[in-house]
Amino acid sequence: MGTYVQLGAVKTWYDETGAGEPLVLMHGGLVDARFFAPNTGALAEHFRVYTPERRGHGHTPDVPGPITYELMAEDTIAFLETVVGEPVDLVGHSDGAFTAMLVAMRRPELVKRLVLISGGFNKSGEAAPDMEWNVDEIAQFLGPAYGEVSPDGEEHFKVVATKIGEMAEKEPDLAAGELAAVTARTLVMFADDDLVTLAHMTEMFQALPDAELAIVPGTSHFLTQEKPELVNRLVVDFLTREPVATVAPIRRAPAQEG
Repeated sequence: MGTYVQLGAVKTWYDETGAGEPLVLMHGGLVDARFFAPNTGALAEHFRVYTPERRGHGHTPDVPGPITYELMAEDTIAFLETVVGEPVDLVGHSDGAFTAMLVAMRRPELVKRLVLISGGFNKSGEAAPDMEWNVDEIAQFLGPAYGEVSPDGEEHFKVVATKIGEMAEKEPDLAAGELAAVTARTLVMFADDDLVTLAHMTEMFQALPDAELAIVPGTSHFLTQEKPELVNRLVVDFLTREPVATVAPIRRAPAQEG
């Protein structure tokens, strides 16, 4: 059913299901919690799953002003403090992944583990940098689903899409060295045909201090829907098992020897 909580200026909608330790799912840009429909059930078998929808997305109304990653990270921090009230596992896709990483950087005490799915850290890693942000075409593709649940109505979708497009012109814009601020154990997951380059994926993996890498074969940016069983299995394995002592460590050798 879902419910609302007032977090500053944002009337944030969220749902929760399952039982156990808290896990927060963070959807991508211009979609909502329904995007995780193929994944929520499998995760709820192990965790208490929260699915908040960010400002201007899904059931959460838009607010005046721009939409930025920093604002969405602040909204998420407020949600974790007000609704959950304890450290969580954060699982984010696309814009949700980058927002989750910012939360882990700004407030590491709130995050136990991170799963970052298809979210890069710098625009230099874009696989199709010349792709046009055509609001009319995006509205044809995603506008009807937005209108099904948004209190602002389908006609407002182009306003939100324009805001996200303006954000995407400049962000994300972190340097690889800044990722050292992420202290949480992290699973970095991408499709093998994603919106960022393979070189960017490996740069991100190498820059995070305590990271594991998964490339889901035969998928695109919509990998959580294209191969949900495999994605769910990888996420659950990461979140429910401690790291194994590998037989021939190279990248992780210093940490294992220490």
